[in-house]
Amino acid sequence: MTNAQEKPSLSYYLPKDVTYNKSIPTPESVLGHEVGKWHVTHDKLVMYMKVLAKSSDRITLENRGKTFEDRPILLLTVTSPANHQNIESIRQEHLSLTEKSGANAQIANMPIVVYQGFSIHGNEASGSNAALLLAYHLAAAEGTQIDNLLKNTVVLLDPCFNPDGLQRFAGWVNMHKSEHLISDPQDREYDESWPRGRTNHYWFDMNRDWLPVQLPESRARIKTFHNWMPNILTDHHEMGSNSSFFFQPGIPSRTHPLTPQMNQDLTKEIATYHAKAFDKIGSLYYTEESFDDFYYGKGSTFPDINGSIGILFEQGSARGHVQESENGLITFPFAIRNQFTAALSTLEAANTMRTTILRYQRQFYENARKEAARTKAKAYIFGDEKDAAKTYHLAEILKRHQISIHEVKNDVTVAGTKYKKGASYIVPRDQRQHRLINAIFEKRTQFQDSLFYDISAWTFPLAFNVSYNDLSSLSNAGNEITDLQAPTGTVNGVGNYAYLFEWNEYYSPKALAIIKSKNLRAKVAMKPFTLEGVRYDYGTIMIPVQNQRLNAQEMKKFLNYVAKKSRVNITAVSSGLTEGIDLGSSNFKAVGNPKVAMLIGDPITSYDAGEIWHLFDQRYEMPLTKLDMRNFDRMNLSKYTHIILPNTYSLSKSYTSKLKNWVKSGGTLIAYRNSVRYLSKNSFMKLDLKKTGIDAKNVSFEQRRDHNGAQVIGGAIFNTKIDRSHPINFGYLKDELPMFRNTTVFVNPHEKSYNNPIQYTNSPLLSGYVSEENLELLKNSVPFQTKRMGSGRVIAFTDNTNFRAFWYGTNKLLMNAIFFSGMM
Repeated sequence: MTNAQEKPSLSYYLPKDVTYNKSIPTPESVLGHEVGKWHVTHDKLVMYMKVLAKSSDRITLENRGKTFEDRPILLLTVTSPANHQNIESIRQEHLSLTEKSGANAQIANMPIVVYQGFSIHGNEASGSNAALLLAYHLAAAEGTQIDNLLKNTVVLLDPCFNPDGLQRFAGWVNMHKSEHLISDPQDREYDESWPRGRTNHYWFDMNRDWLPVQLPESRARIKTFHNWMPNILTDHHEMGSNSSFFFQPGIPSRTHPLTPQMNQDLTKEIATYHAKAFDKIGSLYYTEESFDDFYYGKGSTFPDINGSIGILFEQGSARGHVQESENGLITFPFAIRNQFTAALSTLEAANTMRTTILRYQRQFYENARKEAARTKAKAYIFGDEKDAAKTYHLAEILKRHQISIHEVKNDVTVAGTKYKKGASYIVPRDQRQHRLINAIFEKRTQFQDSLFYDISAWTFPLAFNVSYNDLSSLSNAGNEITDLQAPTGTVNGVGNYAYLFEWNEYYSPKALAIIKSKNLRAKVAMKPFTLEGVRYDYGTIMIPVQNQRLNAQEMKKFLNYVAKKSRVNITAVSSGLTEGIDLGSSNFKAVGNPKVAMLIGDPITSYDAGEIWHLFDQRYEMPLTKLDMRNFDRMNLSKYTHIILPNTYSLSKSYTSKLKNWVKSGGTLIAYRNSVRYLSKNSFMKLDLKKTGIDAKNVSFEQRRDHNGAQVIGGAIFNTKIDRSHPINFGYLKDELPMFRNTTVFVNPHEKSYNNPIQYTNSPLLSGYVSEENLELLKNSVPFQTKRMGSGRVIAFTDNTNFRAFWYGTNKLLMNAIFFSGMM
């Protein structure tokens, strides 16, 4: 390790036996400081990459889009000048390995493609700082070794997976750096303020978004991935300061069964190159003892289901510039050097194992085609006849992964479920992405191991709450969809009495929010009814034409805008006389204009808060005030109708008292996950919580972690039965609703059945791992309760209804809690 007070230098990082082209700018010549003296900010990282690309004929630079904070999402393509002259032919020939046409491709002469990505967690910054060195080395190194490497390799260098998070973290640690470095872990430099730099703008962990692709940064890198289908993808992270350096393979028993054994064998062979490189510089390392390759939504695992090899690197972190650790002082330059060393050893392995890895990729897809030909189920069909937008968004994910989908030729009923043309899609199984399709659609409840680094289930049709079935033929498949179009909304006719739209569509809450922002009166149907031959379900929204702020002509024009903006169909009606409740009935309840706030800051979980913020801001375009807990004592809560309390374990007594008074005065408090325990403990609502935990009998000291870990619900999918007449369930088509759960908060049902509008079934497990003990506790428990408190209301969800922005199927539960809390 470098001495804490020594000035880092290029000679510390770079290989000793390599000369460098002096005409290529060093990082210091552009940044104004050597790598490792300061944490590079993203703007400076971009500046250096632009200068380097202009200076080197080995590099082309691409801006693939912008983050939420308008930062560029860069990619450097690095290879020999000769390869650059022929880069598109190289790419096309490489892609042929994934198709039948590549059966006779001349692998011996093909470059290998390596995607090297850094710092998807912004406060794991040694990766992006090492990217400066890697880019310089690839641009400036001289000699036959680098020439051979660049001839045989196309490097896709992603210097920063998370620009917004890196910028936030760099600002923090640089702001608190002392001239004479402080290594005390209790120094403020190592204690970031909430929400910390790990996440992106909306506080998402982007290393969980490779499969859902809901974020702009993810969409850029997934497009690059499928554009090239790289053979190796590296994902450079950091871990706790007392750790050393980890590289894959992870724990063998925790590899997803769809990942071929050869993938793990090659990963292990590549690991020998890392070990040799780390032995040379004397850095401690380990492998196969932690982490896993199960969830395909991570950067190190997503490649494994795509014929590539994903490799996770985890460096013990300085979390600043230097910090005390069990391994002595860990300095930022030391962490950077280890990351750079792993990047170089990856390229050495890729170059040496090139033909073997290329053959593996071709074999992966040959085997996938054989599997597809053997499968009895020829396709999946999925859809929701009442929700075209939600179905479209699932189809959109499939298209981003270059999965072929077809329209449904005509309305069709499969196994009793109706699939409507325009709101349903068919996915043939016999296609290039056969194995990825399996990973997206499968339900799995049997596992080799009971421990998971991440979630154990992500079945996308369940996440979207769409119907889906196997098809034994493609007879109902229409044309392949090459240009997927989002649904459009319209207004059907001119209303002189009222306008109606159903609550089933995903964006119905967005339409209602726009209408209420215009201070127009709107009502919600508490019962179904039929009008002009159309049946309207619970939750239908009615906008009367008379006695509004807009006249009839203005109303039609405005609702046209609403329909287009929200992709919702609105129907004009000329009479209030119906079969069922008439439009003037007291069973139509007035909907208020909610003013919503959310508590943020310590001790709130930033992930959960960010998912809610993203839902309001990006999906429904509804204002959401973020109330920082630091200032809660001084805040005026009376302006808010609803306050959301994301996952937390406790709040101070004074904050609790203030929240209670606000609720009693008429506010609605909506709490999530472990906050439910807080509600019960502090008498917001009386809940019958089940006791958890099992006796640790005959468990050795060595086994204790596995024993305790097996009782964690890391993320699985469970079935509920719902009462569709309850306002919390308005807009749902079926009497069952899949829910995602990653807590062990179990609530016994209320003695009155109508107070249990959502209840887990007696056989709730749909997909994922849960211990037998926890499954027993979950059966017939309830994930939702609501009770009055004074003039206000308290709403409790034990589960995350907004998980990682791709759990579209339960997003509406929160919207129902916002708009219809007064009817509960």
